[in-house]
Amino acid sequence: MILSASRRTDLPAFYATWWMNRVRAGFCEVPNPLRPSQVSRISLLPQDVDVVVFWTRNPLPMLAHLDELESRGLRSVFLVTLIGYPRELDPHCLSVERAVQAFQRLSRRLGPERVVWRYDPLILSPATDADWHRRRFAELARSLRGFTRCCKLSLVDLYPRLARRLRALEGTAHQIAAPSPDGALLRDLLGLARQYEIRLESCAEDLEAFGIPAGACLDAELLGRVFGLRLPGTKDPGQRHACRCAPSRDVGMYDSCPAGCACCYAVRDFNLARINRRRHDPLATTMLPLDGTGRP
Repeated sequence: MILSASRRTDLPAFYATWWMNRVRAGFCEVPNPLRPSQVSRISLLPQDVDVVVFWTRNPLPMLAHLDELESRGLRSVFLVTLIGYPRELDPHCLSVERAVQAFQRLSRRLGPERVVWRYDPLILSPATDADWHRRRFAELARSLRGFTRCCKLSLVDLYPRLARRLRALEGTAHQIAAPSPDGALLRDLLGLARQYEIRLESCAEDLEAFGIPAGACLDAELLGRVFGLRLPGTKDPGQRHACRCAPSRDVGMYDSCPAGCACCYAVRDFNLARINRRRHDPLATTMLPLDGTGRP
């Protein structure tokens, strides 16, 4: 079993203490997002878990726990989103300098195969136009050379729930453009990745016309190679059509991440997420407290 920790929230940044308490207890509980009254008990015992895949913008809170995770036999890989957008788009991200340092520290501890860079999503706006991305990607790729082997790239998806947030950006330098591929930009990013010895792959996108092969964030081939595992090569049927990720169990909950990223699809309302974060009990079996119906 692959554990996803988590597509639904930045678990390493905001719930590392809870996670370690659940690891010590040997299980956590997760409500079904579509049927909240249905709560699943998920084993966190090493004999039941092949790999834990952490998704984060800030791995720093997890660094102190890596030795314990390793000693308990829990293998892990980190998918670290690192772009450094303006605060209007990503209000609580680490500075680029701190984020790069955190990435490098993590890679020195785990090795470059186990720390994957996510340039996700690529947002085009007047303040983050194609030239901005060329400069930023080059700066980051230069800093991450030797600290990662792969970068996953995606374009922003304008889900309906993002409409209200995006309307607030209308007429500003951060108004997000429609997500159509910029061929010249994508080819330039591919060239920069190759220059700095980083393999560039797409995430849930068809960018092969621009030379960028399709990739998977939960990559069964990579995980199998790094840890000597035999994992099924099937696609997770619960993900988007273009997603190539392997099947996994997610231990997070929606509406729990207070980071406030403009293009977050996992939070309906940032005020709700902040309230939920304040209600969080690091000793509870679920990430957020549940009412009688299983809803947070």
